[in-house]
Amino acid sequence: MDIRTALLQGQRLLEEAKIAAPRLTAEVLMARAIGRDRSWLYAHYDEELRELWWIHYGRYLHERLKGKPTQYITGRQEFYGREFRVTPEVLIPRPETEHVVEAVLEGVRGAKVIADIGTGSGAIAVTLALEMEARMLATDVSEQALEVAATNARGLGATVEFIACDLGSALRAEAFDLVVSNPPYVPEAGSGEIQKEVRDFEPPVALFGGPDGLDLYRRLIPDAWRLLRPGGFLIMEIGWSASERICAMLKTWRQVETKADLAGIPRVAVARKP
Repeated sequence: MDIRTALLQGQRLLEEAKIAAPRLTAEVLMARAIGRDRSWLYAHYDEELRELWWIHYGRYLHERLKGKPTQYITGRQEFYGREFRVTPEVLIPRPETEHVVEAVLEGVRGAKVIADIGTGSGAIAVTLALEMEARMLATDVSEQALEVAATNARGLGATVEFIACDLGSALRAEAFDLVVSNPPYVPEAGSGEIQKEVRDFEPPVALFGGPDGLDLYRRLIPDAWRLLRPGGFLIMEIGWSASERICAMLKTWRQVETKADLAGIPRVAVARKP
């Protein structure tokens, strides 16, 4: 069997299982099985599929058909133009989170000391460390997540200090110009509404934010107040329907605003400590 035929077979299986982007997924899994990028496939469609390639490709297809996200199969996800390692110990970085990075670069590029609370894969912390001249500290309650984040920092040449703690509890008060975070904000009551592959495979601690999805914000906002110097900024990713409630939590802050994604949905909350 040649690569073209194997890709068509995989595509049909994925289509029948109603997997999104079946052709792209088949190509990504095949490239992973062969150990090449997708552009190599286009030039070698007629090449015979070696036995080892077929074994890996079949296993990856089986995992995807069972619901495992493609990113956990390949171990990779792009974020802000860079490739990050991801494992089931961390949330898969989303394009929506890039709006947090953009909000920082647009409004707080001069920050010298930054804390990323709940860093996960390290996507925000590593990106900001590479895009800005700032000292970057990143925390997470999960030591396994911090290992992934540290691997990403080393691989991408970023200098980030990683600290295992709950929120910013191990960080010094009034030491930061900026606190950034993408906290878990999916309401537990709505867990049945999210995609099965997200609910069943991504870490619950990074997804669910209590009954209404706001538990972490209720703790994060006062913690950020403690960490920030006067005039420092807090920038957080927020759930699509939570902007009014989160802005109400920021009533003692200044310059409170939300920033929308390309669909007009509020995705980022920005506030400044007086």
